[in-house]
Amino acid sequence: WLTELAKALGRPATLGDIPDAELDRLAEMGFDWVWFLSVWQTGPAGQRVSRANHEWRREFQETLPDLREEDIAGSGFAITGYTVHPGLGGDAALARLRERLRKRDLKLLLDFVPNHTGLDHPWVEDHPEYFISGTELDLAHAPHNYIWAKRKGGDLLLAHGRDPYFPGWPDTLQLNYGNPATQDAMIGELVKIAGQCDGVRCDMAMLVLPDVFERTWSLQAELFWPKATQRVRKQAPGFCFMAEVYWDLEWTLQQQGFDYTYDKRLYDRLREGHARPVRDHLCADLVYQSKMARFLENHDEPRAAATFPPGTHEAAAVITFLSPGLRFFHQGQFQGRRKRISPHLARGPGEPIDQKLEQFYDHLRAVLRRPVVRNGQWQLLECTSAWEGNRTSDYFLAFGWQGSGDERLLIAVNFAGQQSQCYVRLPFPDLAGHGVRFKDLMGPACYERDGNDLLSRGLYLDVPPWGYHVFEVSIGT
Repeated sequence: WLTELAKALGRPATLGDIPDAELDRLAEMGFDWVWFLSVWQTGPAGQRVSRANHEWRREFQETLPDLREEDIAGSGFAITGYTVHPGLGGDAALARLRERLRKRDLKLLLDFVPNHTGLDHPWVEDHPEYFISGTELDLAHAPHNYIWAKRKGGDLLLAHGRDPYFPGWPDTLQLNYGNPATQDAMIGELVKIAGQCDGVRCDMAMLVLPDVFERTWSLQAELFWPKATQRVRKQAPGFCFMAEVYWDLEWTLQQQGFDYTYDKRLYDRLREGHARPVRDHLCADLVYQSKMARFLENHDEPRAAATFPPGTHEAAAVITFLSPGLRFFHQGQFQGRRKRISPHLARGPGEPIDQKLEQFYDHLRAVLRRPVVRNGQWQLLECTSAWEGNRTSDYFLAFGWQGSGDERLLIAVNFAGQQSQCYVRLPFPDLAGHGVRFKDLMGPACYERDGNDLLSRGLYLDVPPWGYHVFEVSIGT
């Protein structure tokens, strides 16, 4: 983003160069939070690995056919210190940006990487005991998981950061959560970060859970997250923790202090393209669902426009973003960008705007700005067969939102590649004896129906493949 801005300015851009007009635009679009990825200090060792890794370079070349060496900045997750990178203007530039965001009622989310550091973190010299060390035998068995770290006090064989299922990340070093001093030091980093922003997105947060850590490293560790979240909130009440988490450990991390957890399971089920598993997922308890961070793409996933075919994309977005929880969008998603940009890169490719998709997201964001979707009560609704032998009702997902006043919405999606019919049971008993108007906020449809009939049979729908309605429901005479 700043590279694009630098091109317009004719000089390197810092956080201080982000125009007020751009922040105004984000606020007007209805956002509450902005997550700035990769603001922290990284080191030359990580950048050298990024530039030398042949597999990564192939990916970079696919993203940028005109790839230049300076485009490979190194991963923002190989952090050498939780101070703002000098090239981005340092801590002072971030503080000014945060204040400008505050004036627009926008909160600032930044990264916290609990599992590992960059290769040239100062702790390698000052506190090597914070890292997991290896032996010559470890190196012989798994050479991709260890590196000789150069130190004035003598070189040490240290482990790369990793999860239990994949080889280590070669631009990182694994922190030892079996050492209480390491945990205290990382809580200290979190406390420092909490003075610079309003919340953190915690990278691969489940890797430091005691059972996962022991499975990966055969070392026992104490619980980290309950201590960390409590300590931070003593200093910064209301500080927000969002976890990148997989392996069905979302509820575990919610119990340990996280406000929001990634909902990768919903994303995966939408990618599979079948309605019933998605509906089953949305049957979960609302206390749990309200803490899910729901998305169709992020920096780790392929672009939604490249993953979901036209039609399916819009249907999946209506389900994802009109369900309860935190709605999480990625830069370029609204414009239909198709090329994922690695966090190692400082430049992205130029891509044409998908105007039809952009218009769709304009309409969807207008719905998301409504108080009923932010503060109302959400309910999954039953869909029944339109006639005997018609099984296409199973392809529908339907849910309602009801606000504190008269505002209510009915959302219905035919999540299938064929025309489908159903009756939707409505949860609004006060429709009895009234005419009811259904106005589609995402399309031209507008219907008048009898309230008594709606309560006895439901609302009849006949929807094309991957079709959807977002009805504003209002009572007439």
